[in-house]
Amino acid sequence: MYTTVERELELRLVLSPERSIPVPARLTYRSDDPYAVHISFHIGSDHPVNWTFARELLVEGVFRPCGHGDVRVWPTKVEGRSVVLMALSSPDGDALLEAPAAQVSAWLERTLRVVPPGSEAERLGIDDGLAELLAPLPADDLYLRDPWASDESSSDER
Repeated sequence: MYTTVERELELRLVLSPERSIPVPARLTYRSDDPYAVHISFHIGSDHPVNWTFARELLVEGVFRPCGHGDVRVWPTKVEGRSVVLMALSSPDGDALLEAPAAQVSAWLERTLRVVPPGSEAERLGIDDGLAELLAPLPADDLYLRDPWASDESSSDER
């Protein structure tokens, strides 16, 4: 059983310093995928555009510039409003998105209550999975015994 934390919000796709257009989006966090955040952009097509990246990147990006490569996140002010900018790069193109900092922070706060930072690995059940995978089965007794007799010659052979 897992918990999902979702938030619908309106982002702005920045086309130039003077122009941006609204883009409806959904932020999704699932406790069974505890390291990731998912963002779906609904841009008037039948199929939303989906991005997945580290929750830690978004948490840090609310406070200071971070990330490199395909996803970069940083806080700033636009016309007196606190926003979080996300620069996304893919083979299909680049996008600069502006999100309201208060809404993103409130949603992140909810995800951090569901899975506190540092406890993500526990949610994955890796230790339990490995223990189950590596646990000896009754048939393993056959394989754990030495299948070959000793190669050492006995003393009466010459």
